[in-house]
Amino acid sequence: MIKKVVVPAAGLGTRLFPATKEQPKEMLPIFSRLVNGDVGVRPLLQLVFEQLYDVDFREFCFVVGRGKRAIEDHFTPDSNCVSLLKGRGKVDQARDLEGFYLKLKSSIIIWVNQPEPKGFGDAVLTAQPFVQSEPCLVHAGDTYIISRDAEHLKLLMGVYERLSADAAFLVQEIEDPRQYGIIEANEVERGVYRVLTAVEKPEKPPTNLAIMPIYVFHPVIFKALEKTAPGVGGEVQLTDAIQRLVEWGLNVYAVRLNPNDVRLDIGNPETYWEALSLSYKHFCGGA
Repeated sequence: MIKKVVVPAAGLGTRLFPATKEQPKEMLPIFSRLVNGDVGVRPLLQLVFEQLYDVDFREFCFVVGRGKRAIEDHFTPDSNCVSLLKGRGKVDQARDLEGFYLKLKSSIIIWVNQPEPKGFGDAVLTAQPFVQSEPCLVHAGDTYIISRDAEHLKLLMGVYERLSADAAFLVQEIEDPRQYGIIEANEVERGVYRVLTAVEKPEKPPTNLAIMPIYVFHPVIFKALEKTAPGVGGEVQLTDAIQRLVEWGLNVYAVRLNPNDVRLDIGNPETYWEALSLSYKHFCGGA
């Protein structure tokens, strides 16, 4: 059973500067529906946390870096804020915040600092003391998948356990996948692939199966990361560590997202605008 989650949220978000110079990109607002049914906005990272909580995760490790204090502040219950809202007659907003705080209080949350922005793979490696010898789920803090009852997470974890995988992750068919990690693979059952190669941001992608940053790993991933040199962009790439697992002859699988699943990505201005539009349409019934 997978109990622990690692949430890397230490990226600089430079493609969204200057908005993200002081505000972590993971805290950018996305449309959602509040407990009373009204249209509201929540930080994307809160949506990620609550979705993981709702599929029974209770142990979280957030990997943050310099300038990310706003994340820790938001994830620290603030009874004064709740009282202030109630005092001003904002009862529904207070109830919504109290619901979030109840989830926080019934969770174990560890904060790990990534001193320098050395890449997504390095951020995962800093969580090794938290994970220790257990399998873990890794979920990027700037991506959110909308699926019925979080089916994408349940399917991913099911494949990991059923096929005795050492690594399993989500993939999506992308029209122009050059800015993603890409896999070559054999389809072993519908929507499930045995990974043959994994490469980060290739100039000439061999397929259009792009890695989505939600993974389940056996702790062997940390050994692979320790032996992985900086790659694309001078950073330690998690994709390169996955390729090392393949080269070691370990069991690496990819699970294709359902076409009806909606991916919200806030990595750059264009995808953030799309995420706002899609989240409003899904959660709030917008056109």
